[in-house]
Amino acid sequence: MIIDTHLHLIYRDRLTYPWLKSEPALDADFTYERYSREARRLGISSVLHMEVDVAVTDISAETQMVQNLSREESSLLRGVIAACRPEDPGFAAYLEMQRANPFVKGFRRVLHVVPDDVSEGALFRENIKRLSGTGLTFDLCMLPHQIDKAKALLDLAPDVTFILDHCGVPDIKGHGYASWKTGISEIAKRDNVRVKISGIPAYGDLDNWTLEDLKPYFEHTIGTFGFNRAIWGSDWPVCTLGGGLSTWVATTQALLHGCTVEEKEKLFSKNAKRIWQLD
Repeated sequence: MIIDTHLHLIYRDRLTYPWLKSEPALDADFTYERYSREARRLGISSVLHMEVDVAVTDISAETQMVQNLSREESSLLRGVIAACRPEDPGFAAYLEMQRANPFVKGFRRVLHVVPDDVSEGALFRENIKRLSGTGLTFDLCMLPHQIDKAKALLDLAPDVTFILDHCGVPDIKGHGYASWKTGISEIAKRDNVRVKISGIPAYGDLDNWTLEDLKPYFEHTIGTFGFNRAIWGSDWPVCTLGGGLSTWVATTQALLHGCTVEEKEKLFSKNAKRIWQLD
């Protein structure tokens, strides 16, 4: 069975998504019902919702919406990685509020959509250190040229588990393997980071990517992090741009050809269960 650690849901009638205007292919409703129908056919048994960069005023409403969906009969939803703004003075109070909710498993602040110096601010870094001792994870969604900033955050809070999204967002279409490879190797040296095998079809040629295009990125990621530190995510509905959920599951299975059953189980479920204490 598969635990999907990276599902995005979009309900435009309930929440505001400012970035959708610049992404017409995703400017639509992507509902839990639509996702779960396909997910159940693929053996996906549990899901974590990943924040979708909603308007700041909707951050708490997004978490509440997903939690309400999780209460429906036979829901696959087991928790959320909530949005946050560590650069804001109100983060400390927000953190304490979310800590009281066991449905919240961690946080994410997408850093490649803001100026590079946001993560270098004193308040941002102070607030990242506040995660120490909470058991909450922090997802890093950054571009290859921001690797040094990622390393700085990892070193700030060595007891916090950080999750590197989408294999570090490589530029597969632009053949950016060399510069990406070096950064991934450096980040993998930190014991407090895990890597998410997710999203990479969206970084290739959306219409013409092949298994061979993705192999070097997958193999280097697993080669540096190992199966004990890797988890799987769909990045739905972004994955629909490069073939869809079923295609990505099948592609992952193909990339895992020759791996042991134990290695596959770690990637697809065991590691996620351990990190987020999922049933």
